[in-house]
Amino acid sequence: MRHQRRLFALCAAWLGAVLVCMGPASAADKVHAGKAAGVAWTFTLLDVGVAQGLFARYGIDLEISNAAGDAKLQQALASQSLDFGLGSGPSMAFSAKGAPVIAVAAFAGAPRNIAIMVGDESPIKTIKDLKGKSVAVTTAGSLTEWLAKQASIQEGLGPDGIKTVALGTMESSVAALQVHQVDGIVGAVESGYRLEERHAGRILTGLEKYAPHFITHVIFARRDLVQNKPDLVARFLKGVFASIAFMKTNRDKTVAIGARVLDMSQGAMERTYDYEIAMFSDDGVFDPKAVETLKDSYVAMGTLPDRPKDEQIFTTQFVPVKP
Repeated sequence: MRHQRRLFALCAAWLGAVLVCMGPASAADKVHAGKAAGVAWTFTLLDVGVAQGLFARYGIDLEISNAAGDAKLQQALASQSLDFGLGSGPSMAFSAKGAPVIAVAAFAGAPRNIAIMVGDESPIKTIKDLKGKSVAVTTAGSLTEWLAKQASIQEGLGPDGIKTVALGTMESSVAALQVHQVDGIVGAVESGYRLEERHAGRILTGLEKYAPHFITHVIFARRDLVQNKPDLVARFLKGVFASIAFMKTNRDKTVAIGARVLDMSQGAMERTYDYEIAMFSDDGVFDPKAVETLKDSYVAMGTLPDRPKDEQIFTTQFVPVKP
């Protein structure tokens, strides 16, 4: 008995020494990330990553919020209420204008998530049928307006063959379509599927064919984090691209999470997944051809007076990302 007590005491002392050497478990870094739009399926990669513990794997305790557009997202980053933001490639122009942010990875290419929609009973069957007609876009100088003009030009209708009307939200655009104030809407593919379910509209065409080399979405980071906490940036990006990898190989779970987050039917969410999943990047690399297209769009839309230099709008410090 005495021998057993002595052995127990030695084991307890050894275990205590081990625990002291190990120290307390390191806490995950609290990170705040924002979406430029809470209704976009492509941005649900954050929700997927949290649900599957993929950000936690890299020591990230992620808090997600939604912004009302790219401009609001940039404001939140500038005020340091956000660490990272998921936004559009066109909004990289904010960095060239002096915003304290930089794109650190590109995660979605050609805009498979944007389409032109028309009324359910509209006689319009092709893009050419929109000649002289009007379509609703979000704002002047936006990606939706640029894509509408690209479709008009490439279909031989000229830059103003399709008229654009800036109406802001999808709700405003749908209301205008229903009372025939506009003939179509440029908006999210998933919104088109919602309209089709209600027999309130239909998708005329996706717009990726008019910008095959493009960067639709990027990850923004505050410049102070890039400079002072590059390891945090790298770990966040690993979480992002681990989430994308999961989404590509786990359709059913991804659809279930997306339907819950976006309050969509399973059928519409499945169609969204099948159509849009191909636009995701595997490693965050900035495609040179796509970058050139973006630079041209800045000048064409009057966003910037001249084509910016690469280093003004993005950094390759963290790509390719290898989760």
